[in-house]
Amino acid sequence: MIHAQPQADGAWLAPAKLNLMLRVLGRRDDGYHLLQTVFQFLDRADRIYLQPRPDGDIQRVRGSNQIAPEADLTVRAARLLQTATGCSLGVEIAVDKILPMGGGLGGGSSDAATVLHGLNQCWNLGCSLDELAELGLRLGADVPVFVRAQAAWAEGVGEQLTAVELPEPWYLVLTPPQAVSTAAVFCHPDLTRDSQPITITDFAAGDRRNDCLTVVLAQYAEVKAAYSWLNQHTTAYLTGTGGCLFAVFESQAQATAVAAQVPAQWSPFVAKGCNQSPLMQQVAP
Repeated sequence: MIHAQPQADGAWLAPAKLNLMLRVLGRRDDGYHLLQTVFQFLDRADRIYLQPRPDGDIQRVRGSNQIAPEADLTVRAARLLQTATGCSLGVEIAVDKILPMGGGLGGGSSDAATVLHGLNQCWNLGCSLDELAELGLRLGADVPVFVRAQAAWAEGVGEQLTAVELPEPWYLVLTPPQAVSTAAVFCHPDLTRDSQPITITDFAAGDRRNDCLTVVLAQYAEVKAAYSWLNQHTTAYLTGTGGCLFAVFESQAQATAVAAQVPAQWSPFVAKGCNQSPLMQQVAP
């Protein structure tokens, strides 16, 4: 059993992640791609508020206006957990959204994982971490890493996780005003789908390639422009399928100095890398 508590103001944190590298090794018969990637969290998070209700109704009372409540992963996560456990309670879900959609920061998946953890506590269900992660996988391949809340080396479709300890640098993240479709990137005929697998040792030695980068830069002009600008100042990376870009710095001051020069339309922010998700501060075995 796991126990969790919201912050003092009642908020549950749903942090961003970065894919520090991404290799596409192949594609399964069902269309899902076989991957290798490394996940690390950021200390930047959406905030989710859960108000249980006795009638079994699940409502999103505040959230992104870019997505309908019925399609919102927070609502889908609540309904999945309710059905899987036979819980008769409902909930009102309010989401204060700061993580961009279509940015590769995992905001929707993170929100879903946080709802699973929060309702496990609010509804007093007593589900284990493994049970929540299995439910999360039904919602999306990235959800289990947010449920487990540990930086991880990931394989399969992203669900085979091995916890890793990584340096925790400061990151500068750019958010071009252009959402990238993960489905479109993975369906693109130019996407590399036969990369050779690497090891964690290879990654630690500096192999940080993202196989989606070439496709994204060719298809999304704003992302390409931001990537070119950032690459003139430091080494630029793409997280996931994008469109957010990031750079790595040893100190907050270094990251902030470059952030101050970023054109405003690319919405820069500076955040600390975290091997334990900020959600882990609310969740204990």
